Amino acid sequence: MNYLDLNLTLSEEDVALKTNAREFAMGMIRPISIELDKMTPEEGIAPDSLLWSLMRKGYELGYHKIAFPERCGGHSLTPLQQALIHEELSWGSFGLALAINAGTHAILPLIFQNQELINRFTIPYCKCADASIIGCWAITEPDHGSDTLMVHHASFRDPNIRAQCRARLDEDEWVIEGQKAAWVSRGTIANCIALFCQIEPSMGHAGSGIFIMSANLPGVSKGNPLDKIGTRDLNQGEIFFDGVRIPKDSLLVGPEDYEIGLETVLAGTTTLMAIWCTGLARAAFDEALAYARKRVQGGKPLVEHPTVKLKLFDMFCKVESSRQLSRAAFVYNRTAKKPALEYGVAAKTFASQAALEVTSDAIQIFGGIGISKDYVVEKLFRDARTTLICDGSDDILALVGGNLLGHTYPRKP
Repeated sequence: MNYLDLNLTLSEEDVALKTNAREFAMGMIRPISIELDKMTPEEGIAPDSLLWSLMRKGYELGYHKIAFPERCGGHSLTPLQQALIHEELSWGSFGLALAINAGTHAILPLIFQNQELINRFTIPYCKCADASIIGCWAITEPDHGSDTLMVHHASFRDPNIRAQCRARLDEDEWVIEGQKAAWVSRGTIANCIALFCQIEPSMGHAGSGIFIMSANLPGVSKGNPLDKIGTRDLNQGEIFFDGVRIPKDSLLVGPEDYEIGLETVLAGTTTLMAIWCTGLARAAFDEALAYARKRVQGGKPLVEHPTVKLKLFDMFCKVESSRQLSRAAFVYNRTAKKPALEYGVAAKTFASQAALEVTSDAIQIFGGIGISKDYVVEKLFRDARTTLICDGSDDILALVGGNLLGHTYPRKP
């Protein structure tokens, strides 16, 4: 469905960027995502997998560097233009949109203004056009998941909560020991890592730091790719650190600034997740509407039945509400001097729930055939279910948002 965009100020460039992204999503992302969904996790990342042709094409088109400025080799797109592109890519596949754009390791030096690490990691990543540089964000652990994101909560600073991955300084090098859980997106195929790990245990999770490092170092090993019900086209897996040594200047943010730094990062990731969830929900709505128009039941198309009309309109309202909130939060948090995490959390939790409800309703409109493998809506439903956990479970993020409202809201612009 070529939806009506309520923003009447979109420029010709904005529309062209959106159109090009949609063509890539329709022509390559969607069909490859369906094929990857049928494979085992090992088959999905094998050298001959379609994943790699997609990744190379995505990098060739520059979709891996949507968020980067021209001075680093990026496109210097406006936040609105970035949102438009991200929604189209995730319409093709939530998992593959994330796979192409999970360059967290490369964006962090820009966020925290570290020119040395920009030169070593960001610029090479932006110049990469063949998907030979793949990054990941390693934060969750076997015993620590979304609790590692609970900034400004008492538990975040509890000295009795010790991490499984820790860094200690040995003269001019950091020594990393421990494990990151199987939920590291692109974890088993990444060659660069943005590592969030504990430095000062007496400060709890707040005593952590953010490092940027190569994954091809002695002592770094990886587990098997994770087998999941949804987002099967997105590789995820464990990373182990056994006495891994990295230079002292690999630290971007230390314990003294970690909580504020993490809040800044989350303000960006939550809104990006919201945009991707919106694209996913829109994909399900489009499928349901198209099917309802052609499927005849009771002597007339489904779309002519009152109950189907009501369901479709409810889905439409959720998609459109998700788009407006996620886009507004995305643009604000990439424009304002101080991002507002509570709006990012609101966008992510609302959009992921909307995606789950819309994909579920799409299956209902399809009826029995909707739960078969013959139509993409059952895949979209499985993908949507993962979004309520991905990048922070919705219930924990809601606690973070509620806590922020109690202490920082309303913010000064």
